[in-house]
Amino acid sequence: MFDWFADPQAWIALATLTALEIVLGIDNVIFISILSGRLPPEQQGKARRVGLLAAMVMRIALLFSLSLIMQLEGGLFTVLGEEISGRDLILIAGGLFLLAKSTLEIHHRIEEAGEPQATASKAVTFGAVVAQVMVLDLVFSIDSVITAVGMVEHLSVMVIAVLISVLVMVIFVDGIAAFVDRHPTFKVLALSFLVLIGVALLGEGLGLHIPKGYVYFAMAFSTGVEVVNLKIRSARAVKA
Repeated sequence: MFDWFADPQAWIALATLTALEIVLGIDNVIFISILSGRLPPEQQGKARRVGLLAAMVMRIALLFSLSLIMQLEGGLFTVLGEEISGRDLILIAGGLFLLAKSTLEIHHRIEEAGEPQATASKAVTFGAVVAQVMVLDLVFSIDSVITAVGMVEHLSVMVIAVLISVLVMVIFVDGIAAFVDRHPTFKVLALSFLVLIGVALLGEGLGLHIPKGYVYFAMAFSTGVEVVNLKIRSARAVKA
């Protein structure tokens, strides 16, 4: 199982896959941070860690079900000349879920801005947060696992990459959550990213292949603009 230790190519694959898992996991971290923010303060940290651990368990379980994952690539039926597979159905359902949830969260943010006392009355339960995180992670895990299978031959390399990436996210999730909470405009921006990702997932499931580079560029550009705005607001606050 670990006969790849002496293979330099396997170590390169491990490093590459770990970095990829961290990048793909950023969406989850943002989503977990936003959802956990609706819980009482004493439950937020626990919800973030339980959500990430659930994500780790789900991805490892999927890795040990490689034959099932690969079967999802096969076509189930055809709609308007486009073959729909099990993977496509999961991506479509996940995209719709992400669009609906992100839109509702943006709506809640707008309501909370107008009614400061609304937050407590609309708080969600701990179980609901974890359940929503697990549903979303199932969607992200499918693509992540398929990518891992295509990149690496050894199952143990894939599992180690997942473990390392989740450890990194656990270390940084509280800092990301605190930053998002301190800057409401970043929270709205993050929710907008999730809307964008939802559209991309929906399009992917329907056979419309949107290059991920375009999505990442749009997200990076928007983040850069918001960072500039944040610095401008900070400079004005200091002068005031």
